[in-house]
Amino acid sequence: MGMLATLISGLASGETVAAVHRARTAAIVYVIAIAAALCGLGFLVGAAYIWTAMRYGSLAAALGFGAGFLVLAGLILLIYRISAGSRARRRAQRRNADMKAIGVTAALAVLPSLLKGKGGLGAILGPAVALAAYAIYRENVKSDDPDESERT
Repeated sequence: MGMLATLISGLASGETVAAVHRARTAAIVYVIAIAAALCGLGFLVGAAYIWTAMRYGSLAAALGFGAGFLVLAGLILLIYRISAGSRARRRAQRRNADMKAIGVTAALAVLPSLLKGKGGLGAILGPAVALAAYAIYRENVKSDDPDESERT
């Protein structure tokens, strides 16, 4: 209820409208700055091409710049592909943590009704003991994967 009251008071006072206006203004300024930076970069590349063409000839300059940009594109793609694995691992870890949190939350939400029911404490202790036994089993069983045993 407190967060809703804060949101409503922010809307009523015009604070939210002002924040949206500031964000929109900042976005416009950043877009203009990026456009100017790209134009400046384009002129610098053009100047480097002209200097290279005057020094080595226009064909050699065009071939060099073409090869250079292709190598740059290849490096960017290579770095992206290499980092994709670590991003996927981080997403999996985050998803796993989220699922554990959801499970704990669901268990805590159901706990009062289980305690009031016919099974009572036995309905809770049975699965809890089974989970604890499974966790102890998983911790003490050696893995067949040699890499897995080195990580732990």
